[in-house]
Amino acid sequence: MPAVKIADRFSSLQPSSMIKIFQAAAAVEDLSNLSIGEPDFHTEPGIVNAAAKAALEGCTHYPPLQGFEDLRKEICAYWKRHHGLETEPESILLTVGGLQAAHLCFQAMLNPGDEVVIAEPCFTAYFQQVENNGGVVVPVPSREENGFFPTAEDFEKAVTPRTKILVINSPCNPTGGVLTREQAGGIADVAKRHDLFVLSDEIYEAFIYAGKHVPLASLPGMKERTMTVSGFSKSHCMTGWRIGYAMAPAELLKVMITLSVSQTYGVNTLAQKGAAFALATQDEKVKARTVEYEKRVRYCAGRLNTMPGVTCPEPRGAFYLFPDISGTGRNDEEFAWWLLEKAKVAVIPGTAFGASGAGHVRIACTLGMDDLKKAMDRMEEALSR
Repeated sequence: MPAVKIADRFSSLQPSSMIKIFQAAAAVEDLSNLSIGEPDFHTEPGIVNAAAKAALEGCTHYPPLQGFEDLRKEICAYWKRHHGLETEPESILLTVGGLQAAHLCFQAMLNPGDEVVIAEPCFTAYFQQVENNGGVVVPVPSREENGFFPTAEDFEKAVTPRTKILVINSPCNPTGGVLTREQAGGIADVAKRHDLFVLSDEIYEAFIYAGKHVPLASLPGMKERTMTVSGFSKSHCMTGWRIGYAMAPAELLKVMITLSVSQTYGVNTLAQKGAAFALATQDEKVKARTVEYEKRVRYCAGRLNTMPGVTCPEPRGAFYLFPDISGTGRNDEEFAWWLLEKAKVAVIPGTAFGASGAGHVRIACTLGMDDLKKAMDRMEEALSR
């Protein structure tokens, strides 16, 4: 008998189509890689130097479990400065990326069989986290005419007596959609009417090209029933630093902090010191990168809309595009593999983000303009053959 006996619930675990594309793309020479949702910019030297300085000064011991107070104060100042959201350092928990924040929330709140309604297409790590913590995923499909968000009525129909949490992500990965204030208000009304808690992933809040970011927690009656997830990976190009945070009611954070002790026992001290410096000093750098990303997504959207069988909506936020490729005669899986083989361009099939992503692909505009032009030229040539 083998010593390694995988748990029954993971016995059929398989990599997603996203991971399969990543693995295949890694073997392609001269690749135009539009699959990676990671900024191509390096972390600013000032942030690196701040972390190094802290290390040299002896900041190399266990951090406070909730995170350093100076960083939590900077997070409060950032959200008030940019979005008018009032919060307190006591309502913030530093986590190992935004992913740990979501995991801890589900772990703290879900009983077996509790339902979590999730706007789809979405970052499907949420699906796995909910299921691994005993919950039941209830995907709520969206439509392009609504900016790739479900309507309040769609959420209303999905709610049952077992529903406990509603998950929304704006600006959205993979669609680049941005909630309007009216849409956000409708979702808030559903949450209040059915006494639901909302996990609002706002990691891309810095990148808005149409409309304005509306924090769910800023709406009337929502602060006490919302956990906002954010971090530094996207806005401050700190993916490798693995630092995010949750802003949530104190009674939830108390349990999340206790659970985190057996998982990570705090967040890397030097990443926290770099992050505090980033929030205090880098607003203009973030604005400059936002201008650059807008230039990129608008260029690529314009190019895509001239290609046969492809239509792309107006870019609104994040650094993603989610074009409809159904007019090419291929489904999204077929299209992604065909494009990788024929054009050496890597994109992600829309169904990697849930069933309602069918007929679309995700394009990450995380290459410089010259490389994006090359990728668009390759796509156009392949589609014109």
